[in-house]
Amino acid sequence: MSILIRFRTRDGMLRIPTNEDSKFKVVLDDLVNKISCKDLDEIYIGIAPNTKGEVASSICDRTVKDLGLKNGELLFVNYQAIPAAAPTPLKSSINKSTIQIATGLVPPHINKSIGPLSVKQLPVDDLLDGQDGLIKRPQSQLCRHGDKGMCEYCSLLPPWDKKYREEKGFKHMSYHAHLNELNEQNKNSSSSYISPLEEPDYNIDLKCSNGHSPYPRGICSKCQPPVITLQQQQFRMVDHVEFSDSAILNTFIESWRLSGVQRFGILYGSYEPFDKVPLGIKAVVEAIYEPPQHGESDGLTLLPWDNEQQVDQVAQLLGLYKVGITFTDLTDAGIGNGKVLCKRHKDSYFLSCLEVLMASRYQLAHPNVSKHSKTGFFSSKFVTCVISGGLQGDIEPRSYQVSTSAEALVKADIITASTQPNQLYINKSDEKRYVPDVFYSKVNEYGLEVKTNAKPAFPVEFLLVTLLDSFPLEPNPMFESKFPIENREFLGQLQELSTVSKVISSTSENEGRLLVDFHFLTFLLKINVLGPSEFKLLLKFVKERDIQDLHVLQQSSGWMTLLTILLVT
Repeated sequence: MSILIRFRTRDGMLRIPTNEDSKFKVVLDDLVNKISCKDLDEIYIGIAPNTKGEVASSICDRTVKDLGLKNGELLFVNYQAIPAAAPTPLKSSINKSTIQIATGLVPPHINKSIGPLSVKQLPVDDLLDGQDGLIKRPQSQLCRHGDKGMCEYCSLLPPWDKKYREEKGFKHMSYHAHLNELNEQNKNSSSSYISPLEEPDYNIDLKCSNGHSPYPRGICSKCQPPVITLQQQQFRMVDHVEFSDSAILNTFIESWRLSGVQRFGILYGSYEPFDKVPLGIKAVVEAIYEPPQHGESDGLTLLPWDNEQQVDQVAQLLGLYKVGITFTDLTDAGIGNGKVLCKRHKDSYFLSCLEVLMASRYQLAHPNVSKHSKTGFFSSKFVTCVISGGLQGDIEPRSYQVSTSAEALVKADIITASTQPNQLYINKSDEKRYVPDVFYSKVNEYGLEVKTNAKPAFPVEFLLVTLLDSFPLEPNPMFESKFPIENREFLGQLQELSTVSKVISSTSENEGRLLVDFHFLTFLLKINVLGPSEFKLLLKFVKERDIQDLHVLQQSSGWMTLLTILLVT
């Protein structure tokens, strides 16, 4: 199939025709004849501006189809014929430092070292990409045909159908339903494939080459961001949060019950299809890790997390990764029946302005990999779960995400917290930050869409995306948590060698079930007694529950060393 590939180079925009089955070297040979650099080892190809990309010589032998290039694809070419420009600086040192402190490793499914041309999505995205998500409808009284017929009253609906969502009470369509809708629109409006996903960008271009001094001394329509109109996002990246067992959440809440101080945790799990929503995705939480923190009755402070990489390593080897964060906001109702105050509702807030900023930064630090975006990334599947009081005074988890607009506003340092928890303040322009006009759009009581100036502050609800959450009817958790939770010394719960000894000594009696504990595994890696191959064998036993793996482990030198250490402690 003949296609056209576009290249943005230092020597101008170039268009090169080729075939899907052609070697990319044929395309590159045509390219170097038209630019000032002739050495393929000095040329880098990427799918996003301001990124180095992959060296051209390393992808010569791959076909156009193997690289996933479509008709009309735009690639960015970097070479040293002209001195390379410095990378674009972050617009806010606050955002940069917060993201670096608040987050750790890039999730294992995001391998940025392989280059922007090699996009590896999550397995759930690859699975749902191959589905149309059409909604089946039963025959109604209006149908006048047989069982094998179909009419306008019972025909299949697309997964983004608005009336279906309204009937079912779905506030948002799923991410893949949104993606399918965009692809359908592009199919009807263009003969060539265009990557449908594009994140909003509210940053001003500090290196505009339109013939004027850089901002703030000069500005033009090309370098300044457009007017921003905020409205509630119609889709959500994740539809549902499922804790694989209610005990996971109860153990986490236990800290508040015993101490009265708030608690923060990292959700480790995976993403799976969610069949209650067309083309839906759910985050399945298998463990909550509690990093170092100092809790108080009305808040908490996160402390440096020294072993974060080790915890991520254990999770990765088990096929898990960070899927979100959770924290408590609980206050006892004082009536002696276990009820708590309901502080979060439609007349106050669901996430405070500070929490919206925190959720945005976590989402920016855990981007969603997508082959349907020009940059290879689109928004995030990272969730924020708040455990607070419901309307009836019961303790309830509530899960949220923030919109792509929220991510872009934080990235451009346009918004900050205000003294009102349900309002976000809009920053003022300065030497490095240009703030365009910002409006928010809502439907009034007459059914009319009204735009309102968002300055100086606007409601946080325009950036929120609500998720569903529940527990499975038939739990089948990965772990059997019995080991003390980390960083709970203030409760007298200690992770130490004596507790490891109790687990090890009962291994034969319970066929190693006590070893199947995320908190135990992370502590065992932290004390660094088992060798890498022995630890991987232990994790293999945890995943597959094959007793033969446990027997082999028990005969290893590392296990013997562990037993010796436990005997002398």
